[in-house]
Amino acid sequence: MTYTDEIARAAAPIDAQNGRWNGIDAESVARMRLQNRFRTGLDIAKYTAGIMRRDMAAYDADPAAYTQSLGCWHGFIAQQKMIAIKKHFGSTKRRYLYLSGWMVAALRSEFGPLPDQSMHEKTSVPALIEELYTFLKQADARELGMMFRDLDAARESGNEVEAARIQNAIDNYETHVVPIIADIDAGFGNAEATYLLAKKMIEAGACALQIENQVSDEKQCGHQDGKVTVPHEDFLAKVRACRYAFMELGVDDGIIVTRTDSLGAGLTKQIAYSKEPGDLGDQYNAFLDCEEVTDLSSVNGDVVINRDGKLMKPKRLPSNLFQFREGTGADRCVLDCITSLQNGADLLWIETEKPHIEQIASMVDRIREVVPNAKLVYNNSPSFNWTLNFRQQVFDRWEAEGLDVSAYDRAKLMSVDYDGTPLAEEADEKIRTFQKDAAARAGIFHHLITLPTYHTAALSTDNLAKEYFGEMGMLGYVKGVQRQEIRQGIACVKHQNMSGSDIGDDHKEYFAGEAALKAGGVHNTMNQFAA
Repeated sequence: MTYTDEIARAAAPIDAQNGRWNGIDAESVARMRLQNRFRTGLDIAKYTAGIMRRDMAAYDADPAAYTQSLGCWHGFIAQQKMIAIKKHFGSTKRRYLYLSGWMVAALRSEFGPLPDQSMHEKTSVPALIEELYTFLKQADARELGMMFRDLDAARESGNEVEAARIQNAIDNYETHVVPIIADIDAGFGNAEATYLLAKKMIEAGACALQIENQVSDEKQCGHQDGKVTVPHEDFLAKVRACRYAFMELGVDDGIIVTRTDSLGAGLTKQIAYSKEPGDLGDQYNAFLDCEEVTDLSSVNGDVVINRDGKLMKPKRLPSNLFQFREGTGADRCVLDCITSLQNGADLLWIETEKPHIEQIASMVDRIREVVPNAKLVYNNSPSFNWTLNFRQQVFDRWEAEGLDVSAYDRAKLMSVDYDGTPLAEEADEKIRTFQKDAAARAGIFHHLITLPTYHTAALSTDNLAKEYFGEMGMLGYVKGVQRQEIRQGIACVKHQNMSGSDIGDDHKEYFAGEAALKAGGVHNTMNQFAA
């Protein structure tokens, strides 16, 4: 619907009131409607699910069309990210948001900072989704409001060509609202708890839910030790719970991302239920570390299973957890992924201990033998030491090729002493192209960084504190922050405008006409940034 159509649609009920609504301007109503395109979170979930489905199809046709996101822990961070993307690249296409359970736990829990162990309030996750979209919608309202002001100015000056250009831009406006891949951890309880939380997240706007196969009451960060997985049927019940939530709410094309932590998880809380040899439970149990029972009298209060006609006792730890055989992680990941895709998952997430394309690809190749269009979401994690990992990868390849690596100490390659060396430069180039290369070789449709804005907030605050409270004083802020904002065209340098002051002024004029007391007059100090 065009801008003109919106005005006509608003005018109809006003005209039907026989003059009683003459104080209501149809064009102002149209503007407010355009600034509030998404009325509910479900509107957003349905809209963004369509975006992700189209992007997934585009990636299947061309792996160069991969997608990206950054994790955001506050609505303002998400807003500034999308404003920056539109400014620098002209479009938000193939750029998403990621909601990290780690950052919710660390930054948004009423308990205070917590580790990533599902101890934070589950309601804080949908609350953050709603907050993220509130700020993205406000970014739309702000930008459209400035376009409406420019349209009025063009009309007042009689510049019909400029007015037509602006109106066309309004008709083809691209929203800041993009898909969010939202972390539901291990489901925060049983399948019913997962379903209830999934509904809240979808109602807040999430079109993609990421769920992991760890046991919910022992959940650990994917990059920490002590991870415990659950049998496939337990996990699939939660996957189905998420799908039921999507379908109940009318988001039939909602996306489920199933994450396997099996590569780093050596423990399981329970032995899978098996009806017959070779079924899913039996395959899960086949990875258990067992020892043959030759004397039943030696088994006291332990579990015994049948494996190939032999009685076997799974190794059980004092924690009452069972242990998998060493070296089975990759095989378990492959089985996890194939099983998830065959039971309703749309995308996969394999949590790894390092960013190594061939390690990821070795598993994806096996998955694609069964499910040819299998695609991954991959965590470009800040928990990896990217510099050291990639320098060591280059070192190992050079050494295997017989090149001279005597000038390098593999264990100390993180050192600044190696910056600028041929090895470091090649490693940096591999880091630069990692996402493109991994999308092409390892089936990665979506690259995300889970915690980037956690780290950028800390880094920028450290730099400002060092300078402002030191010898630089006020110059530390002016030179390091405000001057850069002005020169780089950072939108929030006009922080009154960013917070919605001009939107409020527009509304005051709609409501009170010439009597409106507006904040954006000649004495507003934000005018100092007009140039």
